Amino acid sequence: MDRNRLLRAVVMVTGVLSGLLPGALVSQEGASSTEGALFLLLPVGAKGVAMGRAMTTMQGPESPFWNPAGLASVLSNQVVVMRGDHAVGKGTTISGIASRPGLGVAAASYLLLDIGDQDLTDESGNKLGTVSVRNHLGVITGATRLFDRVDAGLNFKVVRFQLSCRGQCPDAGTTATTYAVDAGVQLRPTDDLPLRLGAMVAHVGPRLQVFNRDQADPLPSRIRVAAAYDVLSALSERDVEGWVTIELEDRLRDPGKSAPSVYLGTDVGVGRTDALFLRAGFVFSELDQEDGARVGLGVRYQRFEFALAKSLAVSTLTGDTEPAHVSLAIRF
Repeated sequence: MDRNRLLRAVVMVTGVLSGLLPGALVSQEGASSTEGALFLLLPVGAKGVAMGRAMTTMQGPESPFWNPAGLASVLSNQVVVMRGDHAVGKGTTISGIASRPGLGVAAASYLLLDIGDQDLTDESGNKLGTVSVRNHLGVITGATRLFDRVDAGLNFKVVRFQLSCRGQCPDAGTTATTYAVDAGVQLRPTDDLPLRLGAMVAHVGPRLQVFNRDQADPLPSRIRVAAAYDVLSALSERDVEGWVTIELEDRLRDPGKSAPSVYLGTDVGVGRTDALFLRAGFVFSELDQEDGARVGLGVRYQRFEFALAKSLAVSTLTGDTEPAHVSLAIRF
């Protein structure tokens, strides 16, 4: 068995199983996909899932995986654990957040996406080994309030693809690493209107090279713009807020080549210190398997905040909806 056969096994695991993009499949000659590290496009966190990814204007501890500028509003130190089972694999995330009033907020986060295992066979179908694929993402985030109405944030990310093989394998496996940055802002144009605007660029960095330079793929760089309005602001004396947000996302490379994805989200909260949140969202995406509604809820009580989300979109891979996503934050 040669290295090309192992490459085809990688393709089968990361392309066929993930099914993230029609272009993620590899040609018969073994050419690479049009974009690499497609797992960066997966949603992270129950709030983000419930709001249909419309998170560029939103604030809170999930912000390192959406718009780092949203972390500037976090006023307490906390640890956040997030779990989400996607059609492509199982994602587990942990973040540590440190807030320093007057200076800003810093966070360190780690995400593991376990894509799973794939049998490696010869031409006769005999099992030779098992290929395992894991994706790793490390994120260092910094965010601060630049002016009275402007928040800014920056992510530095380490992206790693790791393949290991047990059994009769041509080699022990391979590991590919690259780096990326996100940069975002959030703006409150006026104090008279409960309006927030947001913009960011995501996943900008060198190509991901798994085997050789010719195979290296560009990262799925994106640009996002969004606006959010609190439609229940007139009821503020009752400690009620109701944010409605709309977001557009397009490829940073070749913008306009296809229709941009549109994300719609709502976040209705009742209470201040202790609060209940009802969330819903809808995705109109270039990816057919992403189109559909999402729902979720959140509870904030004393030092704890819990969120639950469920995508109602049917996966084209499994024919089912995805399992629930959960997030738990503990403040210190």
